[in-house]
This record gives sequence, structure tokens and C-alpha cells, in this order.
Amino acid sequence: MDKRIIGLTGGIATGKTIVANYLATAKNIPIFDADIYARDAVAIGSPILRAIAGRYGQEILLPDGSLNREQLGAIIFTQSDERQWVESLIHPYVVRRFQEAMDKSPSPTLVLVIPLLFEAQMTDLVTEIWVVWCSQSQQLQRLMQRNNLTPQQAQTRINSQLSLEEKASRANVVLDNSSTPASVCKQVDIALAMTTTNKL
Repeated sequence: MDKRIIGLTGGIATGKTIVANYLATAKNIPIFDADIYARDAVAIGSPILRAIAGRYGQEILLPDGSLNREQLGAIIFTQSDERQWVESLIHPYVVRRFQEAMDKSPSPTLVLVIPLLFEAQMTDLVTEIWVVWCSQSQQLQRLMQRNNLTPQQAQTRINSQLSLEEKASRANVVLDNSSTPASVCKQVDIALAMTTTNKL
């Protein structure tokens, strides 16, 4: 593979967006985001949204016909089999979108932001893996504040993903976001200067 394709991942609320925004604005590197493709997958009228409504009923939809994400989240973050069913619909769509975007981009370096890089078995899409890390207590507090969740709700979402320790152990680069945005951006500068050849 000629391109350098960085798989940017980490736990929920660890700071992937800070890193992605810095790479895009300061380094002018194209960013492709799995979350954006996942939202497109369940757009109003899409086959995937129709399948979800067929499984959970019309009450999974908002009055305008769009997905009630809060209600779906309440289902999939507490029932692993239902989460796997939903992901089995969305992940193949996301992979196709990534492949299309990579094929079209002339840039020698690309960043794929994939929160579920390991869980969705998408590591084959990238040439190196960067994991954004922070402490468990920071992750919990950030998620509670960002999404207005109770501690139990936030912990349930964290527990639905592979642990940060496991992700970090499988990374080429670990970015410590337990301090300031400036600190993690300095680490990004160092990581970008590396020529990583040890594909996992």
C-alpha cells in the first residue's frame, strides 16, 4: 500500500476529535470519519433505517422520520446481541464509504477516524494505528459532561467498547490526552514525523 493510512481510535470521550481537528487544520491531512458515514447509513429513507424500524417498531423513529438515537442507544448499549445486529448492518456500509474515499483521495497521508476500529475488525483498512488515551476517571467525567449522562449510563457506554488498555496494547502510537490539548498536539507532531513500518 503506497499511502500512509492512519487509523485514529480510542475510547469514547478520550479526545479523538481534538486530534482529528488538529491533523485537518494544522497539517492539512484529509480526515474520513466513521461516525459521519454511520449517520449517513441511517439517513431518512435508507434501507438500513427501514430495517431498524422493522425490528424495533416505528417508535424508534422521531416524528420527522429520522432515527431516535437516544432510544436506539438505550437498546444497544444494554443488549450486546442487539448492538451486534445493528453494527452488522452499519459496518459494511462504513467500510465501503472508507474504501471509496481512499480510492479518490490523491493525498499520500490519510486519517480514518474509527472509534470501533478493533471491535469492527477494520484494522486491515489502515497501515498504522493511533490510540488516544486518558485515565478511566477522566473518560467517565468527560462523557458524563459531554452527553449529560449519569455515571451508570456513561459507564455502560464505556463498557460496551474494548478497554483502553487493550486498544493501547495494539497501537503503533499512543497519544496521552490526560493533560492539555496543546500537549496531545505535540505528541501528534512527533508521531507524524515517524515513518511507521510495523503494520499490525
